[in-house]
Amino acid sequence: MRFKLLFGATLLSIVSVARSADPQPYLVHIDSSGSGALNAALRASSQLDSLRTKAPVGPFALVDRAQQDIGRLQAVLNSFGYYRGSVAVTVNGEPLDDPDLPAQITALPKSQSAKVEIHVDPGVLFHIRKVMIEGTVSAAALKAMNLPSGAAAIASDVLAARERLLTAVEDEGHAYARVEEPVAYLDGTEPVLDIHLQVDPGPRYVLGAVHIEGLKHVKAAFVDRQLATLHPGDPYTPTAIERVRTTLLGLGVFSVVTVRLPPQREVQDDRVPITFVVAEQPRHAVTLSAAYSSDLGGSAGATWTDRDFLGNASQLALSANVIDAGCTVCNGLGYDGSAQLTKPDFLRNDQSMQMGLEALKQYLLAYDQIEAIARTNLTRKLSSLWAVSVGATLEQEQVLQDQYACNNPKYAPGIVPNLPPDETPWCHYTLLGFPVSGRYDSTGLTDPLAEPQHGTRLSLSVTPTRSFFGPVHPTFTILQAVVSHYFDFERLGLSAPGRSVLALRATGAEAVGAGQFSLPPDQRLYAGGSATVRGYAYQSVGPEFPDGNPTGGTALAAGTVELRQHLFGNYGVAAFA
Repeated sequence: MRFKLLFGATLLSIVSVARSADPQPYLVHIDSSGSGALNAALRASSQLDSLRTKAPVGPFALVDRAQQDIGRLQAVLNSFGYYRGSVAVTVNGEPLDDPDLPAQITALPKSQSAKVEIHVDPGVLFHIRKVMIEGTVSAAALKAMNLPSGAAAIASDVLAARERLLTAVEDEGHAYARVEEPVAYLDGTEPVLDIHLQVDPGPRYVLGAVHIEGLKHVKAAFVDRQLATLHPGDPYTPTAIERVRTTLLGLGVFSVVTVRLPPQREVQDDRVPITFVVAEQPRHAVTLSAAYSSDLGGSAGATWTDRDFLGNASQLALSANVIDAGCTVCNGLGYDGSAQLTKPDFLRNDQSMQMGLEALKQYLLAYDQIEAIARTNLTRKLSSLWAVSVGATLEQEQVLQDQYACNNPKYAPGIVPNLPPDETPWCHYTLLGFPVSGRYDSTGLTDPLAEPQHGTRLSLSVTPTRSFFGPVHPTFTILQAVVSHYFDFERLGLSAPGRSVLALRATGAEAVGAGQFSLPPDQRLYAGGSATVRGYAYQSVGPEFPDGNPTGGTALAAGTVELRQHLFGNYGVAAFA
């Protein structure tokens, strides 16, 4: 016997009516299915679990909620490929169809919680036997679908394969292609499914005119340059259109960017006109921020941003921050103020320019510093994964470090043990640097605040620097590499996506061309703190002066292994070494 199943989302609307005046407290236990990902999905779908404290119910409504959960959890088993699994729920050991169960729950003492047991038997995991395509599909599109025979019959994988097939067919110029929802045929005897997909590619099209709607303050000429990669007459490819949409959204001036196609009946000849519909963000924004750490203390500040400076999506950001309040590795309160202008689309679409000024004052145990910095850099995106940057920085600074003598004819630059405090002068430096860096990112994230769940990030930088007008005039180069890799335990079937993630990070840096005390103190390398060795105070790991204060070094290597575990809502924990 063969049964027909339709993959899709079903919205269940449940209204629970309390039939008892007093809510009945209860505890929930869900049997382990043997799969971390399936366990997490079952718990997330159970209203017995999620509404236990949020929406307490009486005895009759508790039984009703439990009965509704059976259907929900059965749907979860099906979505994971367990089509012969079973779910049963008992309350205080009694089945839900026991007519005396509500009365038994009502008779419980008010302080006693009912014990709800959810028994899950997944049964055998079903696999895909074959995929049947009805309609004309190219070999390349079939390959892009990536749904091989023998794969586990997981509903989300089948639906994702349908989306890949649709995209591949559209990328071949079939702008109005349709791929119906997949239908799975369940074999009555073997644990296998046959997947049927009906495809109607329709005719091929080329791009017609490209329009944009919704502009208010952003200049149309600037946006037209972003659209210049789409040429009327070129083959219609949603991938190229999506690339432009993502670029527009990444400019920072639009809150929404959508693409609109006309109805197929209105398309003349073989040309499909497309329209980008945008909604501009408010031009100005004010952001308030505050932070605290046990070593660097508290900081607070404000940033004012003009998202469309001069009408070309350039962003001007002015910020002012008070730092090191209550700092345990500092000797006083400091400040950090900056102005930064970011110009996208500089000379070419995939290139941006940043220019900035910064004023910084801080009193660390390693050194005291007052500096002004001017910097500019050019960033080019080579691909969706790689970006490179070149720039220049000019720093004028004063640095004071314990027992480090400079600008004093009595001593050569370097350590002078027991140097009298009144003879410890500020060292003055003028530094000209030319940073060159490359970045690789395969995490697929566009939000800088989102936590990566998979992929790799790599940053490489080389910064040749010349010191002018200081106690020493070396030319030195700082080399640095940072690599992070993220592994989601969902790939092993041990947790739900993003719930348990292993994060690995390694950092290596070296200063070449100058010795330890030929380098300005702020250019030396320090370890300790959240970026290198957590559990140790900022800059506290490494060589020290005789009195225990950090001197800084010329090389650094650090590594971190971290397990990130999501708990519930916005809460989680991390264990690291």
